[in-house]
Amino acid sequence: MSETGLFVCFEGGEGAGKSTQSRLLHDWLVARGETVLLTFEPGDTPVGKELRRIVLDPATGDLSDRTEALLYAADKAEHVDHVVLPALERGEVVITDRYVDSTLAYQGAGRTLDVAEVEAVARWATHDLRPHLTVVLDLAPEAGLGRFDERDRIEGQSLEFHERVRQGFLDLAAADPDHYVVLDARAPIEEIAAAIQERISLLLGTR
Repeated sequence: MSETGLFVCFEGGEGAGKSTQSRLLHDWLVARGETVLLTFEPGDTPVGKELRRIVLDPATGDLSDRTEALLYAADKAEHVDHVVLPALERGEVVITDRYVDSTLAYQGAGRTLDVAEVEAVARWATHDLRPHLTVVLDLAPEAGLGRFDERDRIEGQSLEFHERVRQGFLDLAAADPDHYVVLDARAPIEEIAAAIQERISLLLGTR
């Protein structure tokens, strides 16, 4: 497996602004002349759409925590094989809204599964393909969840669950500061975007 593009991931809890910032980064890179693929997890493949429906629809009801983790891993396998890796091999910049760290934070820390076991499955599913940079948008769960009128199956979990998820993301970033940037999601949108652009500019300069 080889890849020559640039792989950037946005992570964080519910309502932190990942979709907004990923779109802003996409537009900024395109304006600079880069070929950019903007994607997301779960659900950006035909199989992934069905998996997304199962894991997020409140009508699904209770799933085994391990079943949930495996469904997310299946989505990642499809996503990497059919979307992410081909774009990287074409030399494109790939921006994804969620990736492996979401599984580690939600199914590992949030569901209190063994994080090492969850990570082993997720790394296998994704060929151990890792982003060059992961942007963690940090926001207190009560603030993020307050932005939703209706909640899906994951958003509707307890505040304690989402607090564990938040800490899971922060722990991942603290363990590998060279490949992460943690930004306060309460900051003005333009300020956050500028900080991300500064970090991405450094990466583009080293390609």
